[in-house]
Amino acid sequence: MTSYYEILEVSREATSEEIKTAYRRLALTYHPDKNPGDKVAEEQFKRISEAYQVLADSEKRQLYDLYGAAGLAGMDVGGFSGFEDVFSSFGEAFEDFFGFGRSRSRPDEPQPGADLRQRVVVTLEEVARGLSTSLPVERRVQCPRCGGSSSEPGSERQTCLRCQGKGQVSLSKGLLKILTTCPECQGTGMIVTSSCTACEGAGVIQEKKQLQVRIPPGVDTGTRLRLRGEGEAGLNGGPPGDLYLEIYVAPHPVFTRKAKDLYYRAQISFVEAALGTEVEVPTLTSQTRLLIPPGTQPGATFRIPGLGLPGLRGKAPGDLVVVVDLQTPTRLSDLQKQLLRQFLQLAAESDSDGVQGAEMQG
Repeated sequence: MTSYYEILEVSREATSEEIKTAYRRLALTYHPDKNPGDKVAEEQFKRISEAYQVLADSEKRQLYDLYGAAGLAGMDVGGFSGFEDVFSSFGEAFEDFFGFGRSRSRPDEPQPGADLRQRVVVTLEEVARGLSTSLPVERRVQCPRCGGSSSEPGSERQTCLRCQGKGQVSLSKGLLKILTTCPECQGTGMIVTSSCTACEGAGVIQEKKQLQVRIPPGVDTGTRLRLRGEGEAGLNGGPPGDLYLEIYVAPHPVFTRKAKDLYYRAQISFVEAALGTEVEVPTLTSQTRLLIPPGTQPGATFRIPGLGLPGLRGKAPGDLVVVVDLQTPTRLSDLQKQLLRQFLQLAAESDSDGVQGAEMQG
């Protein structure tokens, strides 16, 4: 069976850009408008579109690389009945590649700004109590001198003569009419006669600021906090994007975290485990004491309710789980060794008496 990579004529190591370029080239070759009535070309067009549908999607491509076509079972792949079906699935791709499809926005329409992402590292202590901090943020904002128009205040903009203000020009390639961004006005439809001196005609400037943010208690690695309107400036009066804070919780030297619970390993001697003891256990804010009952085995766990991490949005806190580890002494005095041998002898005699008693009862 021909692989998707072979259909698109690329290697298995091809980048997403190489896959996109290959699809664009083959789609132009087998496009139905260029091959009217050619059923073979139409079938090949559907095959390359199915291959692109899989390889252009990182998740589908990973499954395909690992398990082949079987890994895509149950996913929406292929099944194109004709060109219109392909077009409905790849409208944006066709618009980007060939310049047809859904109508493009006017170049002077408001466009929202790009979203920004920033990683924030916090400690377990900060997770427990929440954190108010100041973050440095670098972003593009609307130029205050020209208000985003790119023109020097007082100057006028003129309609681009090459595209007649449409922002696009058409090129003919065989039977296809391809629309591309006007190189004269860069798609704006207007020519700036005198560029703003502050932003050099960009309409935006780079800004660095300290942003005061509040990180709530209970966050975990992977938690995303959205700050509306703190992203990059929009174009033509469009709204700014958002800033997403991506939380990473640093490893702790004492505790291990599992969801809302904290795990602590308490070290006790085998004598303390046998006789029972009381140990001091640290928490994120103070100390507490825990009673270890006699006969405790290695790996035994004790749960202290409510001393874990708080839940997000006011949910109930987790627990502090104490795991018992037994410490085996590595240096013993002669007296300690003698006492331990006596202990082993007494234990053996006790086991022997127990066996004899069982035999007598039988």
